[in-house]
Amino acid sequence: MLDKNKTIDFMGLRKLALGLSILMILVSIASLALRGLNLGIDFTGGTVMEVAYPESTDPDKVRGVLQAAEYKAIVQHFGSAKDILIRLPPQVETDDKAKLSNDVLATLQAETPAVELRRVEFVGPQIGEELREDGGLAMLYALIGILIYVAFRFEFRFAVGAVVALVHDVIITLGFFSLTQIEFDLTVLAALLAIIGYSLNDTIVVFDRQRDNFRLLRDETPREVLNISINQTLTRTLLTSMTTLLVVIALYVFGSEVISAFSLALIVGIVVGTYSSIYVASNLLLTLGITKEALIPPEKEKIEGMNEDGSVV
Repeated sequence: MLDKNKTIDFMGLRKLALGLSILMILVSIASLALRGLNLGIDFTGGTVMEVAYPESTDPDKVRGVLQAAEYKAIVQHFGSAKDILIRLPPQVETDDKAKLSNDVLATLQAETPAVELRRVEFVGPQIGEELREDGGLAMLYALIGILIYVAFRFEFRFAVGAVVALVHDVIITLGFFSLTQIEFDLTVLAALLAIIGYSLNDTIVVFDRQRDNFRLLRDETPREVLNISINQTLTRTLLTSMTTLLVVIALYVFGSEVISAFSLALIVGIVVGTYSSIYVASNLLLTLGITKEALIPPEKEKIEGMNEDGSVV
């Protein structure tokens, strides 16, 4: 057990942390309300083209050709290094999908005449609307399931703390994408679901230690128990966060543009999730008035003529 005199007083900063969290949430909500998200083609609809090059081609080169022609497109390999998938959001200038695909193909052929068009598909906005609804429901169902799971495993106040911490992480991550106007697509939605799982795992580890310490440390106040528990799990929390961050940062720096938004969402989520495991979930436990009596099992009454273990004297 850690020496209590050497522990960091995390709960001593809980009011400052609460103010910081409220500020970040308010800024995020305001940005989402005023600016919204820069939704990608997965949610807004658009045109999908598959083209074939005579030899291996770098998607960045194709993307550069399209950007020079003022086409905003997502470009990636599809199947092989010669096949390129191009996704174009709805163009304000034209509603003619056939003309748009022909113009894009002509732009590519001006650079590489041997480019062939394999297929063209149009994704309607109604599909994007269904994806938005399904994605929102997926996060809602996940949070409800987490609330029920934590309430049964720990105590209802722990469940509220865990869910509030997860909502805190999701709102701030969404706010970051709203403020920066980085494209929000299905990969970012997948990252949000991954953030929920990551943050919950970290919070559960801290909660486990707090529950055990509430039963073991009978003389300490709830604030002291929470501080000791956070300090005992701090090394594990930081090591897990740092090693995960190193991998995700490597994906962001060395990966392609296709996964850059996904990697960035995970970076923001891991940082915010680590912060919320320490300052939001535990902070809320104190605010809700967690007590030792709620977690310490009642002592068995000693029956005359019997030991505490039930054996006959």
